[in-house]
Amino acid sequence: MTAPVTTDSPTVELSHPDKVLFPDDGITKQELADYFRDVAEFMLPHVRDRPMTLQRFPSGIGEPGFFQKEAPSYLPEWMDTVTFALRDEGREQRQILCNSAATLAYMANQGTITQHVWLSRADRLEYPDRMIFDLDPAEEDFGIVKFAANTLRAKLKHLGIPAFPMTTGSRGLHVVVPLDRSADFDTVRAWAAEFARKLAWSVPDSFTTELRKESRGDRLFIDYTRNAYGQTTVAPYTIRAKKGAPVATPVSWDELEDLESSQAYNLRNVVKHLREAGDPWKDIDRHAVRIKPLESKK
Repeated sequence: MTAPVTTDSPTVELSHPDKVLFPDDGITKQELADYFRDVAEFMLPHVRDRPMTLQRFPSGIGEPGFFQKEAPSYLPEWMDTVTFALRDEGREQRQILCNSAATLAYMANQGTITQHVWLSRADRLEYPDRMIFDLDPAEEDFGIVKFAANTLRAKLKHLGIPAFPMTTGSRGLHVVVPLDRSADFDTVRAWAAEFARKLAWSVPDSFTTELRKESRGDRLFIDYTRNAYGQTTVAPYTIRAKKGAPVATPVSWDELEDLESSQAYNLRNVVKHLREAGDPWKDIDRHAVRIKPLESKK
Protein backbone atom coordinates (compact mmCIF):
# COMPACT_ATOMS: atom_id res chain seq x y z
CA MET A 1 0.00 0.00 0.00
CA THR A 2 1.32 3.45 -0.89
CA ALA A 3 0.07 6.96 -0.33
CA PRO A 4 1.30 10.00 -2.25
CA VAL A 5 2.67 13.05 -0.47
CA THR A 6 2.32 16.04 -2.75
CA THR A 7 5.08 18.53 -2.10
CA ASP A 8 6.78 21.16 -4.26
CA SER A 9 8.21 18.70 -6.81
CA PRO A 10 7.96 15.80 -7.36
CA THR A 11 5.29 13.66 -5.68
CA VAL A 12 6.78 11.16 -3.22
CA GLU A 13 5.17 7.76 -2.87
CA LEU A 14 5.14 6.39 0.68
CA SER A 15 5.57 2.70 1.36
CA HIS A 16 3.63 1.35 4.35
CA PRO A 17 2.13 4.75 5.28
CA ASP A 18 0.21 3.16 8.17
CA LYS A 19 3.36 1.92 9.89
CA VAL A 20 3.40 3.28 13.45
CA LEU A 21 6.69 5.04 14.21
CA PHE A 22 5.79 6.46 17.65
CA PRO A 23 3.99 3.59 19.40
CA ASP A 24 2.91 5.56 22.50
CA ASP A 25 1.32 8.28 20.36
CA GLY A 26 0.06 6.33 17.35
CA ILE A 27 2.04 8.53 14.97
CA THR A 28 2.39 6.86 11.58
CA LYS A 29 4.79 7.32 8.70
CA GLN A 30 1.99 9.15 6.86
CA GLU A 31 1.64 11.66 9.70
CA LEU A 32 5.42 12.09 9.82
CA ALA A 33 5.60 12.82 6.09
CA ASP A 34 2.62 15.17 6.30
CA TYR A 35 4.35 17.07 9.10
CA PHE A 36 7.54 17.59 7.11
CA ARG A 37 5.48 18.69 4.10
CA ASP A 38 3.63 21.26 6.21
CA VAL A 39 6.67 22.57 8.11
CA ALA A 40 8.88 22.77 5.01
CA GLU A 41 8.24 26.48 4.37
CA PHE A 42 9.65 27.27 7.82
CA MET A 43 12.36 24.60 7.98
CA LEU A 44 13.95 24.76 4.54
CA PRO A 45 15.53 28.24 4.85
CA HIS A 46 17.44 27.02 7.91
CA VAL A 47 18.70 23.72 6.47
CA ARG A 48 19.17 24.63 2.81
CA ASP A 49 22.60 23.74 1.38
CA ARG A 50 23.84 22.28 4.68
CA PRO A 51 25.27 18.73 4.59
CA MET A 52 22.76 16.61 6.46
CA THR A 53 23.05 13.50 8.60
CA LEU A 54 19.92 11.39 8.95
CA GLN A 55 18.84 9.69 12.18
CA ARG A 56 16.65 6.86 10.95
CA PHE A 57 14.20 4.59 12.75
CA PRO A 58 12.73 2.36 10.02
CA SER A 59 10.94 0.20 12.61
CA GLY A 60 9.86 3.12 14.78
CA ILE A 61 11.40 4.66 17.88
CA GLY A 62 10.66 1.54 19.92
CA GLU A 63 13.62 -0.11 18.18
CA PRO A 64 17.24 1.10 17.92
CA GLY A 65 17.81 3.55 15.11
CA PHE A 66 21.00 4.50 13.30
CA PHE A 67 22.80 7.51 11.85
CA GLN A 68 23.42 7.81 8.13
CA LYS A 69 25.96 10.38 6.97
CA GLU A 70 26.82 9.29 3.45
CA ALA A 71 24.22 9.69 0.73
CA PRO A 72 23.30 6.28 -0.72
CA SER A 73 23.83 5.54 -4.39
CA TYR A 74 20.11 4.92 -4.96
CA LEU A 75 18.97 8.50 -4.28
CA PRO A 76 16.58 10.00 -6.85
CA GLU A 77 18.34 12.22 -9.39
CA TRP A 78 16.30 15.26 -8.32
CA MET A 79 17.77 15.28 -4.80
CA ASP A 80 20.68 17.66 -4.17
CA THR A 81 23.95 16.43 -2.68
CA VAL A 82 27.45 17.75 -2.04
CA THR A 83 30.72 15.82 -2.26
CA PHE A 84 33.72 17.00 -0.28
CA ALA A 85 37.08 15.77 1.00
CA LEU A 86 37.17 14.47 4.56
CA ARG A 87 39.88 16.00 6.69
CA ASP A 88 42.77 13.63 7.43
CA GLU A 89 41.02 10.63 5.85
CA GLY A 90 42.17 10.86 2.25
CA ARG A 91 38.74 10.20 0.80
CA GLU A 92 35.61 12.01 -0.28
CA GLN A 93 32.12 11.88 1.21
CA ARG A 94 28.79 12.65 -0.43
CA GLN A 95 25.94 13.95 1.72
CA ILE A 96 22.37 15.02 1.17
CA LEU A 97 21.41 18.68 0.90
CA CYS A 98 17.81 19.18 1.98
CA ASN A 99 16.61 21.85 -0.45
CA SER A 100 13.00 20.86 -1.06
CA ALA A 101 9.86 19.65 0.68
CA ALA A 102 10.04 16.57 -1.52
CA THR A 103 13.43 15.75 0.02
CA LEU A 104 11.90 15.95 3.49
CA ALA A 105 9.08 13.64 2.40
CA TYR A 106 11.54 11.20 0.85
CA MET A 107 13.53 11.09 4.08
CA ALA A 108 10.34 10.50 6.08
CA ASN A 109 9.63 7.52 3.85
CA GLN A 110 13.07 6.20 4.83
CA GLY A 111 12.10 6.42 8.50
CA THR A 112 14.11 9.58 9.19
CA ILE A 113 12.87 11.13 12.42
CA THR A 114 15.68 13.61 13.15
CA GLN A 115 17.86 15.59 10.76
CA HIS A 116 21.26 16.89 11.88
CA VAL A 117 22.98 19.63 9.89
CA TRP A 118 26.35 21.31 9.57
CA LEU A 119 26.89 24.86 10.81
CA SER A 120 28.18 25.84 7.38
CA ARG A 121 26.77 25.67 3.86
CA ALA A 122 27.98 23.74 0.84
CA ASP A 123 29.53 26.69 -1.01
CA ARG A 124 31.88 27.50 1.93
CA LEU A 125 32.14 24.45 4.14
CA GLU A 126 35.14 25.78 6.09
CA TYR A 127 33.32 28.98 7.11
CA PRO A 128 30.32 28.59 9.45
CA ASP A 129 27.35 30.93 9.40
CA ARG A 130 26.19 29.71 12.81
CA MET A 131 27.83 29.52 16.21
CA ILE A 132 26.00 27.38 18.76
CA PHE A 133 26.02 27.08 22.53
CA ASP A 134 24.21 23.96 23.72
CA LEU A 135 22.89 24.40 27.27
CA ASP A 136 22.67 20.95 28.83
CA PRO A 137 21.33 20.71 32.43
CA ALA A 138 22.48 17.98 34.78
CA GLU A 139 18.86 17.23 35.70
CA GLU A 140 15.37 17.96 34.41
CA ASP A 141 15.46 21.62 35.39
CA PHE A 142 14.30 23.99 32.65
CA GLY A 143 14.53 26.91 35.05
CA ILE A 144 18.34 26.73 35.17
CA VAL A 145 18.38 26.35 31.39
CA LYS A 146 16.43 29.58 30.91
CA PHE A 147 18.63 31.33 33.46
CA ALA A 148 21.72 30.23 31.55
CA ALA A 149 20.24 31.31 28.22
CA ASN A 150 19.40 34.77 29.49
CA THR A 151 22.81 35.15 31.14
CA LEU A 152 24.51 34.11 27.91
CA ARG A 153 22.32 36.50 25.93
CA ALA A 154 23.21 39.42 28.21
CA LYS A 155 26.94 38.70 27.88
CA LEU A 156 26.66 38.52 24.10
CA LYS A 157 24.57 41.69 23.96
CA HIS A 158 27.30 43.51 25.88
CA LEU A 159 29.62 42.60 22.99
CA GLY A 160 27.08 43.76 20.39
CA ILE A 161 26.32 40.19 19.32
CA PRO A 162 22.74 38.96 18.71
CA ALA A 163 21.48 35.64 20.03
CA PHE A 164 18.57 33.43 18.98
CA PRO A 165 17.18 30.65 21.23
CA MET A 166 15.85 27.25 20.15
CA THR A 167 14.34 24.45 22.20
CA THR A 168 16.11 21.18 21.51
CA GLY A 169 13.06 18.98 21.94
CA SER A 170 14.98 17.25 24.74
CA ARG A 171 16.05 18.94 28.02
CA GLY A 172 18.05 21.98 27.02
CA LEU A 173 18.31 24.93 24.71
CA HIS A 174 20.52 26.04 21.88
CA VAL A 175 21.55 29.68 21.76
CA VAL A 176 22.59 30.52 18.21
CA VAL A 177 24.66 33.40 16.84
CA PRO A 178 24.43 34.12 13.08
CA LEU A 179 27.86 34.72 11.53
CA ASP A 180 28.97 36.53 8.38
CA ARG A 181 31.25 33.64 7.31
CA SER A 182 34.42 35.72 7.59
CA ALA A 183 35.96 33.36 10.20
CA ASP A 184 36.81 29.68 9.71
CA PHE A 185 35.77 26.88 12.04
CA ASP A 186 38.99 26.84 14.02
CA THR A 187 38.61 30.55 14.79
CA VAL A 188 34.95 30.23 15.71
CA ARG A 189 35.53 27.21 17.94
CA ALA A 190 38.34 28.98 19.80
CA TRP A 191 36.13 32.06 20.30
CA ALA A 192 33.18 29.98 21.50
CA ALA A 193 35.40 28.03 23.90
CA GLU A 194 36.86 31.18 25.45
CA PHE A 195 33.44 32.83 25.73
CA ALA A 196 31.88 29.73 27.32
CA ARG A 197 34.69 29.47 29.86
CA LYS A 198 34.34 33.13 30.81
CA LEU A 199 30.60 32.62 31.25
CA ALA A 200 31.18 29.55 33.43
CA TRP A 201 33.73 31.46 35.52
CA SER A 202 31.16 34.22 36.10
CA VAL A 203 28.65 31.81 37.71
CA PRO A 204 30.85 28.91 38.86
CA ASP A 205 28.28 27.30 41.14
CA SER A 206 25.72 26.93 38.33
CA PHE A 207 27.64 26.61 35.04
CA THR A 208 30.57 24.54 33.80
CA THR A 209 32.50 23.76 30.64
CA GLU A 210 33.92 20.50 32.01
CA LEU A 211 33.89 17.93 29.21
CA ARG A 212 33.82 14.98 31.63
CA LYS A 213 30.36 14.36 33.07
CA GLU A 214 31.76 13.16 36.38
CA SER A 215 33.40 16.58 36.86
CA ARG A 216 30.25 18.63 36.33
CA GLY A 217 28.30 17.73 39.44
CA ASP A 218 24.85 19.33 39.34
CA ARG A 219 26.01 22.25 37.19
CA LEU A 220 24.67 23.07 33.73
CA PHE A 221 27.11 22.24 30.94
CA ILE A 222 27.77 25.00 28.40
CA ASP A 223 28.72 22.93 25.37
CA TYR A 224 30.68 24.85 22.72
CA THR A 225 32.26 21.79 21.07
CA ARG A 226 29.87 21.54 18.12
CA ASN A 227 31.50 24.61 16.62
CA ALA A 228 33.93 22.52 14.57
CA TYR A 229 34.31 21.39 10.97
CA GLY A 230 32.18 18.33 10.29
CA GLN A 231 30.19 18.57 13.52
CA THR A 232 26.41 18.68 13.32
CA THR A 233 23.50 19.97 15.35
CA VAL A 234 19.79 19.15 15.39
CA ALA A 235 18.04 21.03 12.63
CA PRO A 236 15.41 23.67 13.40
CA TYR A 237 11.92 22.12 13.25
CA THR A 238 13.18 18.56 13.19
CA ILE A 239 11.54 15.91 15.40
CA ARG A 240 13.23 14.10 18.27
CA ALA A 241 12.84 10.36 18.70
CA LYS A 242 11.00 10.65 22.00
CA LYS A 243 7.51 10.05 23.31
CA GLY A 244 5.24 12.85 22.14
CA ALA A 245 7.38 13.58 19.06
CA PRO A 246 8.83 16.85 20.45
CA VAL A 247 10.19 19.32 17.91
CA ALA A 248 13.38 21.39 18.11
CA THR A 249 11.77 24.82 17.81
CA PRO A 250 13.17 28.34 17.37
CA VAL A 251 11.46 30.70 19.80
CA SER A 252 11.60 34.39 20.63
CA TRP A 253 13.11 35.55 23.92
CA ASP A 254 9.70 36.74 25.12
CA GLU A 255 8.17 33.38 24.28
CA LEU A 256 10.95 31.55 26.08
CA GLU A 257 9.99 33.18 29.37
CA ASP A 258 6.60 31.43 29.29
CA LEU A 259 7.89 27.97 28.33
CA GLU A 260 8.09 25.30 31.01
CA SER A 261 9.87 22.66 28.97
CA SER A 262 12.11 22.18 25.96
CA GLN A 263 9.43 19.80 24.69
CA ALA A 264 6.63 22.37 24.62
CA TYR A 265 6.23 22.00 20.84
CA ASN A 266 5.66 18.76 19.02
CA LEU A 267 4.66 17.28 15.68
CA ARG A 268 0.98 17.93 16.33
CA ASN A 269 1.03 21.54 17.53
CA VAL A 270 4.05 23.38 16.12
CA VAL A 271 2.79 24.03 12.57
CA LYS A 272 -0.40 25.65 13.85
CA HIS A 273 1.75 27.77 16.18
CA LEU A 274 4.03 28.84 13.33
CA ARG A 275 1.14 29.76 11.05
CA GLU A 276 -0.27 31.97 13.78
CA ALA A 277 2.94 33.50 15.16
CA GLY A 278 5.42 33.14 12.29
CA ASP A 279 9.01 31.93 12.37
CA PRO A 280 10.99 33.93 14.99
CA TRP A 281 14.18 33.14 13.03
CA LYS A 282 12.83 34.41 9.71
CA ASP A 283 15.32 37.29 9.54
CA ILE A 284 18.19 35.65 11.44
CA ASP A 285 20.69 36.03 8.60
CA ARG A 286 20.15 39.79 8.47
CA HIS A 287 21.78 39.93 11.92
CA ALA A 288 24.95 38.07 10.94
CA VAL A 289 28.05 39.39 12.70
CA ARG A 290 31.83 39.19 12.50
CA ILE A 291 33.35 37.86 15.69
CA LYS A 292 36.20 39.81 17.26
CA PRO A 293 38.87 38.58 19.69
CA LEU A 294 37.76 38.51 23.33
CA GLU A 295 39.76 40.32 25.96
CA SER A 296 41.95 38.06 28.01
CA LYS A 297 40.77 37.13 31.50
CA LYS A 298 42.61 39.24 34.10
